Amino acid sequence: MAAVYQALHSRVSSLICRLHSTYVRKMRYLNQLKEDDSLCRQAQTSGTFYLFHNLAPFLQKVGKKYLVPQLSAAELKGILEKLQEAEQWMEKSVLIGCSDEHRPRFALDLGALDKSVIESELQGSFTDLRKALFVVDGKDSPLLASAQSLLRWHDSHQYCSKTGQPTQKNPAGSKRVCHASGVTYYPQVSPVVITLVSSGSRCLLARQPSFPRGMFTALSGFCDLGESVEDAVRREVAEEVGLEVEALRYSASQHWPFPSGSLMIACHALVPPQRAEISMDTLELEEARWFGLEEIVEGLKREPSSSKQGDGSVLPWFPPKQAIAHQLIREWVQQQTA
Repeated sequence: MAAVYQALHSRVSSLICRLHSTYVRKMRYLNQLKEDDSLCRQAQTSGTFYLFHNLAPFLQKVGKKYLVPQLSAAELKGILEKLQEAEQWMEKSVLIGCSDEHRPRFALDLGALDKSVIESELQGSFTDLRKALFVVDGKDSPLLASAQSLLRWHDSHQYCSKTGQPTQKNPAGSKRVCHASGVTYYPQVSPVVITLVSSGSRCLLARQPSFPRGMFTALSGFCDLGESVEDAVRREVAEEVGLEVEALRYSASQHWPFPSGSLMIACHALVPPQRAEISMDTLELEEARWFGLEEIVEGLKREPSSSKQGDGSVLPWFPPKQAIAHQLIREWVQQQTA
């Protein structure tokens, strides 16, 4: 009897903890906002807004720090009134999250309005997202990335692919509907594998012609339709550097907004030392080579600005800590020094 009571008490306690979990309550509230249009419209009047202009987020520089301001609905309305814009702009916003206190967060792109007026009024600037992700606080980077991806998706899905008729966004921005055909469209992500290949005491990094000078990173590529992650890793490594992967393991994942909404799936892959000769695909890569531990450790310390040499050459440097490629490289270093 005591055992039954103890088991029942444990289940009830677990249920109470789940019901009072901040995370669970947040997720359920966000789901309500996505499903209940009237509730979402009401939330827009009490929420905060991140501003974009043609997909560039608005930042304010305070000292040496870059901040991502959140405007209240009243502040946003005041800006729009000064620009003599109607309130239907609020309908263009998309839901991107909420605080622990259940204050909704929205993103809004004001690309059709005068950028200079907004920047002057709010004392900041709209900044290219690639730069913004690496200068703002780490907790703001994922929010800006997901917000831009969602805004970009809505901008490119304004018409139904079946009928050619306009689609309509719901208030939360979680879907678009073609009323002519009844088709509902949901935002989608593209899976991308990013792989740090290693062999013995070396790891392989590469660069494309479009990269900033001196930057090397892990190999990456989109998954083909019907491919598993494992198949995609093996294929990409074979295509890009002519190597056959012997074993691989998953590391982590990260949303990445370039070129659109991508899910980066990070893996480590091993290549036998006796079959580690690189045969590079020159149509896709500019350079690919093996790096030793000492060279990797030094490269992690460098900033792009400090990599330039007096003779005009550039020392290798690697993606900053906000990028999942940086995490892969750090993990490899830790494994080598363990």
